[in-house]
Amino acid sequence: MEHTIGQPHGRESRSPWSRCKGKQEVRIVPPQSAITANITIPGSKSLTNRALIIAALAEGSSRLEGILKSDDSYWCIESLRQLGVHIEVEEETAVIHGTGGDWPNREGELYFGAAGTIARFLPGALAAGRGTWKLQGNPRLSERPLAPLLDALSALGADIRYEAEQGRLPLTLHANGLRGSGVSIAGNVSSQFISGLLLAAPYAREPLTVQIEGTVVQRDYVEMTLDMMRAFGIEAEPSADGQSVLVQPGKYQAQSLALEPDVSTCCYFWSLAAQTNGRVRIEGISDRTRQPDIEILDVLERMGCTVVRGDGFIEVAGTPRLKGGFTASMKRWSDQTLTIAALAPFADAPITLTDAAHIRHHECDRIAAICTELGKLGIRVEEHPDGLTVYPGKPQPTLLDTYDDHRVAMALSLIAVKADGIRIADPGCVSKTCPDYWDRLSALGVEVTLS
Repeated sequence: MEHTIGQPHGRESRSPWSRCKGKQEVRIVPPQSAITANITIPGSKSLTNRALIIAALAEGSSRLEGILKSDDSYWCIESLRQLGVHIEVEEETAVIHGTGGDWPNREGELYFGAAGTIARFLPGALAAGRGTWKLQGNPRLSERPLAPLLDALSALGADIRYEAEQGRLPLTLHANGLRGSGVSIAGNVSSQFISGLLLAAPYAREPLTVQIEGTVVQRDYVEMTLDMMRAFGIEAEPSADGQSVLVQPGKYQAQSLALEPDVSTCCYFWSLAAQTNGRVRIEGISDRTRQPDIEILDVLERMGCTVVRGDGFIEVAGTPRLKGGFTASMKRWSDQTLTIAALAPFADAPITLTDAAHIRHHECDRIAAICTELGKLGIRVEEHPDGLTVYPGKPQPTLLDTYDDHRVAMALSLIAVKADGIRIADPGCVSKTCPDYWDRLSALGVEVTLS
């Protein structure tokens, strides 16, 4: 199978919050001893961007503690500021002075970098108001699908003009409010399309029923959206089968919220314990979270690790040899497909990962990317339409590519802490969700050299 998965180019997608600008590669030397640490992790990207946009739409001033300061949240905040929203950021706290859904600046250009969540969440919020805005992203974001969301917004009254390919950025959105009533949207490409409609739904002129067609990819993220709407005073009404959601007209009310840690980022550090036969405890997180990547704990236990689900913490302790010989569905927690694939070469039997076809449409074709990089390492891997099978093996020294994808880079780092002589290109791509990732590894005793 042939793939086009090269590095994107063009306008800068790194934000000023990036920690590795100008660095071409990172070399990691495997630690001589097991990694043992108690750590904290910044707030969830998914919760941060949902909360920022809802707070901007709300009446009154909201205070969000524990926001994730990453590329994605930076482009979200900058876009909202371009719309005239006053936002103050100090450390990991943001104060957002809401607009009540009436954007102060009714025309301009908004740039989203590589932030897929912003490209899926903000157009609906814009379409529910009034104004004309040009929406742009970096080259890779311009390749990612938006048609299900944009077609639904058009059906509700938005006037969308495409500058290049239909259903993709760049585009110009002419907004004059949303009609309400009913609209259908596919659920099998990305749950973010559904969330983008729901976030805007209270500002439609009439009650809006969002009808979901087919299976929903990662339904938990839709539930996270409904939870966040509820936290800001809007109670949506899902149907018994979950295939439709009714939202009455209303306005979000400002809140003070503390956001929980990003479980997706936690997974790399729990996996670090698994990979080095160490122990990592992460404070401030519960296994009752809505974030679906928490399912990694069950698979780490299956691989022989010990997991302690405590009161306000979760701890993972590794094992001398990871266990394989199983198949895992990644449908609910697909962001960790590459993480498990990075652990798999060190297991005692092959591991097959399935139900992740949709990650071919993320920052890169993630299935193709990890199969290519494992192949460079000399690891036997079989690529499937919806996943891959990874066989045990000894990774060989080489330079690995990251495809401007934070999850590829962080997953590959888990191989580098176990196998010597591995270098990873474009280390700055981790700034999309964890700008200080390499600093954090270094603080845990891993020798990290950026050049």
